[in-house]
Amino acid sequence: MQNVNWTATIIFLALFVLITWLGFAAARWRRGDLELLHEWGLGGRRFGTLVTWFLIGGDLYTAYTFIAVPALAFGAGAVAFFAVPYTIVAYPILFLAFPRLWYVCHKHNYITAADFVRGRFGNRWLALAVAVTGIIATLPYIALQLVGLQVVIGGLGISGEGYTGDLPLVIAFIILAAFTYSSGLRAPASIAIVKDILIYVTAFATVVVVPIQLGGFEKIFAAVPASKLLLAIPGDNTTGAYGAYATLALGSALALFLYPHSITGILAASNGRAVRQNAALLPGYSFMLGLLALVGFFAIAAGVSADPEYAAGFKQFGNNFAVPALILHSFPSWFVGIAFAAVGIGALVPAAIMSIAAANLYTRNIHREFINSEPTDRHEAQIAKWVSLIVKFGALVFIVFIPSKYAIYLQLLGGIWIIQTLPSVMLGVYTRWFNDWALLVGWAAGIVAGTAMFVAAHLTPTYALAVGSFTFPGYAALYAVVLNLVLTIVLTPLFNLSSGGHLDETIAAEYRAPQPT
Repeated sequence: MQNVNWTATIIFLALFVLITWLGFAAARWRRGDLELLHEWGLGGRRFGTLVTWFLIGGDLYTAYTFIAVPALAFGAGAVAFFAVPYTIVAYPILFLAFPRLWYVCHKHNYITAADFVRGRFGNRWLALAVAVTGIIATLPYIALQLVGLQVVIGGLGISGEGYTGDLPLVIAFIILAAFTYSSGLRAPASIAIVKDILIYVTAFATVVVVPIQLGGFEKIFAAVPASKLLLAIPGDNTTGAYGAYATLALGSALALFLYPHSITGILAASNGRAVRQNAALLPGYSFMLGLLALVGFFAIAAGVSADPEYAAGFKQFGNNFAVPALILHSFPSWFVGIAFAAVGIGALVPAAIMSIAAANLYTRNIHREFINSEPTDRHEAQIAKWVSLIVKFGALVFIVFIPSKYAIYLQLLGGIWIIQTLPSVMLGVYTRWFNDWALLVGWAAGIVAGTAMFVAAHLTPTYALAVGSFTFPGYAALYAVVLNLVLTIVLTPLFNLSSGGHLDETIAAEYRAPQPT
């Protein structure tokens, strides 16, 4: 790889110093008692529409998104664009279901989705299943943010052997751990504003400057192999790539707001109206995502993979180096520093939110439920702070000592797992008809079936479901959650014969409560 790019590195470090200061200063923003879990872990539920837009966008559109979506377009072509319709489909789901969740959680002081499930269905084992699923699905997601940070640090020319090469990563996550512990959710909320501004500047500059340099979009698309521009036409007796594309989009949309970091951003809003308004405003990020996917085609047209200057980067990071290589190829060093800082900060913001979300789940639904049922407010918040540090440390150890491909595999598997909470969380805001034990059996069946399909598909999320002589290649998560739902629906009347179910802490009127004034 190239020698250290000092101009880019200095700008990169200057912006990191800025966000470090913001992270610590955030403790005094909209000041609250950070010894209370809802203040530390949900920002006191005081974020309005604009801050919520940056916060939710900050935890959904991550460093790995900025690196991986163009890398998929660079390597696999048109299938990468499934990310655009999936985010578009996700926002109507946000509009319909999650203001209802916000109202109930605000009314009963629920901090997590598992809190809601515990109150709605009265079964602590079902709540435990939701909590554990959320934590396990989140951990590799945090590790993947490190992959994005590693790629841009490598792009700056900062490298080394063994532990020396990982030192910049360790320093960055020590800083992250410190300001998250100190400021809670306020830190990523404030930093997300800077991060998103930098991401938008980088994305728009790239889609304007690079096509001009390459002679326009006509020449760019002419340089992309035809096999990457369109999905392959299905053969006989199969839906082929079309089915995989459609189910990936739908399944990903259903899973997106079930992740703990997504729900944490939603519950931090000041009212349900802010959640609904964000469902209307967040598609702005989908527009940006489409632009980012195009960047993968720009990298093909620029021929960066054939440039000897970037050979070491591609050898180390594979297709994930396509975006950094294109930026290094196309822009002056000062802008490289800004762009790489956008990606690097884009790693810290979601990693902070994810670690807080995982800490909230452990504290409320494992520690409080099974270890200490009556903690003081101070003790509960302190447990969450320590767990957030442990989660980040675990992700760092994972990425330093284990090849990043395993984090990718686990993150893909995490998507298959998290969607199994859909019946109890997303459908739970509409009906209490489901029996809690039926939901638990359905969840377990979905987890097992989804995992089996993932393994059978050689650790990829697309499984070829055979029905007679016809095959339906599709997203294993969607197939598994259908099985989950069918079992839950069939078993609910049977289980209700022997048990009437548990008490519901909530009432129907709370799901349609007017927004607080």
